[in-house]
Amino acid sequence: MPHLIVSPVSRIAETATRFGARDMLTLMNVGSKFDRPSEIEATRHLFIGFNDITEPSDGIIHPSVDHINQLVAFGRRWDRKAPLLIHCYAGISRSTAGAYITALALNPELDEIKLAHTLRRNAPSATPNALLVALADDLLGRKGRMVDAIKAIGRGEDAFEGTPFILPLTAET
Repeated sequence: MPHLIVSPVSRIAETATRFGARDMLTLMNVGSKFDRPSEIEATRHLFIGFNDITEPSDGIIHPSVDHINQLVAFGRRWDRKAPLLIHCYAGISRSTAGAYITALALNPELDEIKLAHTLRRNAPSATPNALLVALADDLLGRKGRMVDAIKAIGRGEDAFEGTPFILPLTAET
């Protein structure tokens, strides 16, 4: 079964190779520099530029509904023949939120809290961006369940960057 892989930017090349990813979603600040892994064709990569913040601030790009629409549309175009690599700078906030959102968008039957617990088990440092989750919750019609589930798992362990991990498209028990 296809799955999502989450990684910090520092480990995207090794992660793409190790897991055989062919599609990649980048959630980083506008203007961020990084090298797209050779396994990922330019046509199979989406860069969405915004800062990792939860409230609007002058001169900083905050997550928006447009960003969520792009993220969900890219996930739905993914052919699921190989893992989808999702990364941000640290692999802790934007990318973990992006993976959580993508999994729920692709599988509406998933239970938000079970998936959040799978996320926590697979990524102890994950602290999904609360604004991304709230925007997606509204867009996907989840009636606050996504927000509540992420609040329930709380802040992740302190870390400079996360370790690459798998988030399945089905909830593990």
